[in-house]
Amino acid sequence: MAHFDVVICGLGATGSAALLHLARRGKRVLGLERYAPGHDRGSSHGGTRIFRLGYFEHPSYVPLLQRAHALWRDLEDAFGKPLLHTTGIAEIGPPDGGLVRGTLAAAQRHGLRHEMLAASELMRRFPAFRVPPGYVAVVQPAGGFLQVERSVTAQLALAISAGAEMRTAEVVRSIEPRGSGVRIVTDHRTIDAERAIVAAGPWLKSLLPEFAGLLRVTRQVVGWFEPADAALVADGRLPVFIIESRHGMHYGIPSHARANLGAGIKIAKHHHRDERVDPDCYDRTILPQDEALIRAAIADHIPAANGLLIAAQTCLYTMTADGDFLIDRLPGAPNIIIASPCSGHGFKFAPVIGEILADLATMGTTGHDISRFRLARFGALAGAAG
Repeated sequence: MAHFDVVICGLGATGSAALLHLARRGKRVLGLERYAPGHDRGSSHGGTRIFRLGYFEHPSYVPLLQRAHALWRDLEDAFGKPLLHTTGIAEIGPPDGGLVRGTLAAAQRHGLRHEMLAASELMRRFPAFRVPPGYVAVVQPAGGFLQVERSVTAQLALAISAGAEMRTAEVVRSIEPRGSGVRIVTDHRTIDAERAIVAAGPWLKSLLPEFAGLLRVTRQVVGWFEPADAALVADGRLPVFIIESRHGMHYGIPSHARANLGAGIKIAKHHHRDERVDPDCYDRTILPQDEALIRAAIADHIPAANGLLIAAQTCLYTMTADGDFLIDRLPGAPNIIIASPCSGHGFKFAPVIGEILADLATMGTTGHDISRFRLARFGALAGAAG
């Protein structure tokens, strides 16, 4: 029977980052993945993700983002290919909306470079946008986007070079405390380890069913749209953006020649229909109503992008009730670490979350502030689960 210092269940953005950090610390570490790295069934695919420092969700995320930014650059240097592209970001909406208020609060508290633009100035600088006169934009030059599949590939390749082991097409069936360690049973074998990190994204609920009540999995849709006016969305003329409007919150990542992203502007509605699904049997068909939810905001606010739908994909959010991450050692089973830095905004944090998980697995604690992500915030429900 194989024995490891740490076994990581799930090798998406989070799991692959933890694998790399632990391997670099000289640990005997194994990563398990039910499909192949970069697969399109979970939450670590789709070409690109937005990177932003001024964080509307809460200012406490900003120090983690600053550390993540440094680690992404280190990862690029080690891998030898670009991963994080700095293009600037415009976050647009009514001045009293959650997006603008939250982004501005985070930027001001942490002294982040930003500027406020009135609607008229936003549209003069970026003519692709059409917004009501009362809207404003917070523009941050440090924003941009990450290349998703390449980032996961980079972390895994460097982890293996550092001595990690990886097994794919292997499904974890159970994770249980056993003596002073953990036993992991897969559809191929039984593995003993000192610690286990459960970074299984939407499958976390089935691996740790006692925590199912803390999480829900939702179906999302992203689309790539052919520009209706290519001149207005060419490289540098349309930034990465998030816009809050009567249609909800939509985000977009323009095509970018340096990243070889291909044609089309990636646009989606954050939380889409908030439709709960089972990750093993949800409908991955793109329906007319899916496109309509995205296109409504495009037609009103980015008409230059309102062309043919070139491609579309589904992905999954694993949501907590409050939208914050869930990262903690399990009560009553501290050798099992739960890692759900998801809720639809986790990818950009991957390298720093990997560092945090390596800390928890090797030292039982971390110097990063993760108090916001602890199980204890769920009170009796978390205690009962433990």
